[in-house]
Amino acid sequence: MQIAVVDDEKIIQEQIKNLIEESMPGSNPDSFRTGEGLLTSEKQFDIVFLDIQLEGMNGIDTAKMFRKKQPETVLIFITGSKEYVFQAFDVLAFHYLLKPIQKEKFKEVFSRAIMEAEKRKKQKQESLFIKTRNRSFTIDKDSILYVESRAKKAEIHTLKEILEIYASMNGLEKQLGKGFYRCHRGYLVNMAYITEYNNDSILLKNGETIYLAKEKYHEFVKEYMRYLRNEWPYE
Repeated sequence: MQIAVVDDEKIIQEQIKNLIEESMPGSNPDSFRTGEGLLTSEKQFDIVFLDIQLEGMNGIDTAKMFRKKQPETVLIFITGSKEYVFQAFDVLAFHYLLKPIQKEKFKEVFSRAIMEAEKRKKQKQESLFIKTRNRSFTIDKDSILYVESRAKKAEIHTLKEILEIYASMNGLEKQLGKGFYRCHRGYLVNMAYITEYNNDSILLKNGETIYLAKEKYHEFVKEYMRYLRNEWPYE
């Protein structure tokens, strides 16, 4: 789990890092003295402890910009005054800690933050972000039957509708990950909905048939058997 501590007070920064290490040995949290330092980092963080009253860019403004880059990160604000608490929740903070930081309170909040970060990570793995001409939203990967390539667009066939988006099949293949198989240059199939197959086609549970490239037949059978047995890499 990737964790960052952002505070311009060295003593507070070290205190939080030590408390993190006590609760999660070997976590080796990153530390920054400024909001700008956090924003220039290329790491993806699961949890960020962020001081509100930073020198330069304050914690609230830092959080607003950081949210655009990493919306799923669990943010915990550190502040010496309760007057900033409501501003903290405007940027979807998970919690806040008042200075001086109490060890037991920290452990309680950190424990809950770990569970929340794991939940968000799982949700991200199980959902796909969709952007069409008129709207942006997420859908459950489990609801996708298959994806079909249409020139520069892709049609996502779900249990309820067909969604047309601008996306590459290679990109969607990476995003969908386990449980999906590239059975043809123009098709990605959700193996949960396969009911029958032969050397050039796959029949789905909704009655639709999609192409299976003949040169991929043996690889497909191998991967499908792995999927059915819930073996690596599908576990």
